[in-house]
Amino acid sequence: MSSERAHDQAHDAEDEKRTTTKVVLISIVAAIGGFLFGFDTSVVNGAVDAVTDQFALSKGLSGFAVSCALLGAAVGAWFAGRIADRFGRKAVMVVGGALFAIGAVGSAFAFSVWDLILWRVVGGVGVGVASVIAPTYIAEVAPAYIRGRLASLQQLAITIGIFAALLSDAFIANTAGSAANTTWLGWEAWRWMFVVGVVPSVIWALLALQVPESPRYLIAKGQTQRAGEVLREVLGTRSLEAAQRKVTEIRNSMRREHDPSLRDLRGPRFGLLPVVWVGILLSVLQQGVGINVIFYYSTTLWQAVGFQESDAFTTSVITSVTNVVVTFIAIATVDRIGRKPLLTVGSAGMFVSLLVMAVAFSQAGGTTENPSLPAPWGPIAVVAANVYVISFGATWGPVVWVLLGEMFPNKIRAAGLAVAAAAQWLANFAISTSFPALAGIGLQFAYGLYALIALLSFVFVRKAVRETKGRELEDMDEESPATSGGQA
Repeated sequence: MSSERAHDQAHDAEDEKRTTTKVVLISIVAAIGGFLFGFDTSVVNGAVDAVTDQFALSKGLSGFAVSCALLGAAVGAWFAGRIADRFGRKAVMVVGGALFAIGAVGSAFAFSVWDLILWRVVGGVGVGVASVIAPTYIAEVAPAYIRGRLASLQQLAITIGIFAALLSDAFIANTAGSAANTTWLGWEAWRWMFVVGVVPSVIWALLALQVPESPRYLIAKGQTQRAGEVLREVLGTRSLEAAQRKVTEIRNSMRREHDPSLRDLRGPRFGLLPVVWVGILLSVLQQGVGINVIFYYSTTLWQAVGFQESDAFTTSVITSVTNVVVTFIAIATVDRIGRKPLLTVGSAGMFVSLLVMAVAFSQAGGTTENPSLPAPWGPIAVVAANVYVISFGATWGPVVWVLLGEMFPNKIRAAGLAVAAAAQWLANFAISTSFPALAGIGLQFAYGLYALIALLSFVFVRKAVRETKGRELEDMDEESPATSGGQA
C-alpha cells in the first residue's frame, strides 16, 4: 500500500511540475499584452521631437499627440470586458494585437498631426484592451498558490516593453543620425520607431490563438465539458471527479439571470458595488502617485541635479533597468508576503521619497523651467527618485494588476476590471497632462502633491483592501475585497 501511495505521490509531483510549466508559458503569452502597454508608453518619446518639428506643432498639440493614446486606452479598456464576456478571452487578445499593429502602421504613414493622433488613438485602444484581458486571463487560468507570481508577469512585461522601446528608438535614431533624418527606404527614422511595434503585436495575436480558452469563460457559455478538460490540462486536476467538482464550484459562483453587462456592477453605495470602488480607487491611486512623471519628464529632474541633456539616454536607461529588476522582487514575494503588506510598504516608501524630493526642489535655484539644485540636495534628490522607483516597481506597479485580476467575483471579473482599467488610463492622462502646469509653479508642489496621494494610498490600503493571497477565485464575493476593517 505504501509503495502505491508513493507511486501516486510521484505522479502528482510530476503532474504539478508539468502543469506549472504550462501555466507559466500561457501566462507569458497573455502578459505580452503588457509588453505592448509598456512599448507604447515609451516609443513615442523617441519620436516626439522629430514629429513636432516636421509638422510644426505647438507645445500643447505636441503634448496631446503623445497623450492621446491614453484616451484611446481608456476607451479600449472600457469595452474590453464586455467583448471578452461575449466572444472570449482569446478573441480579445487577437483583437488587441491587431488594433495595436494597425495603429503602429498608421502612425508610421502619418501625413499630418491629426492623422497621427487618429492612429495613436487606435493603437491606444489596442493597449487598453490588452491592459484588461491580460490580467483577467492570467487570473482565470492560474492556480491560487502561484497566481500572484503569474499575474505579476503583466507588470514585468510592461517594464520590459518600456526598455525595449527605449533601445529600439536609440538604435534607429543613432543609425540615422537623429529621429528626424531619413534612413531605410527613404523614411524618416521616427516612422520606423512606430513600425517596430508591429512585431510584438503580431506575435501576441498569433500566440493567443494557441493558448486554451479560460475555463471560467467556457463555463459561462455552458461548455462545461471543454472547461473540465482545460482544468485537467492546465491546473493539474488528475481525476475527472475533481475536475467536475471544480466546474460545479465555478458554475455556482457565476450564476446570473442575464448575460454579463455593466449592470452587474451596480450596488447600493454611490451606484456601484464596494469591490468596484476599491478597484477604481486602487487604479487611480496607482497613477496618482505620479510614476509616469518620472518616465515622461525625467530629463527635467536629471538636468536639475547637474546632468547634461546628452546624458538623458543613459539616465533613462538606468531608471528603466531599475524598474525591470525590482519587479522581480514582487514576483518573488507576492505569494509569500501577500498583496496588502507589499502595498503598504510601497506606499510608505513612496511617501517618504516623494516628500524628500519635494523638500529638495524647494531649495532649487534658477527658473521654474530650468531649476538647479545646490549641494547636497542634488544627490539627495537622485537617491530619493530611485528609492521612489524601487518602492513603486516592487509593489504598486505589479500588485495592483494582481489584485485587479483576482479581486472581482467570477460573474463580474471582466466588467469590473474593465471599469477599473479605464479609470487608470484616465488618471494616467490627467496626471501626465497636469504635470507641466504643476512644474510651472514649482516642482516642489508637484512632488508634494504626489507625496500626499502616496500617504492617502497607505491609509486606503490599510482600511479598504483585503488580502487575496492563496484564495480561490470562486471564494471572492462582492464584499470580500472591501470592508471597513480591511483585515487580511
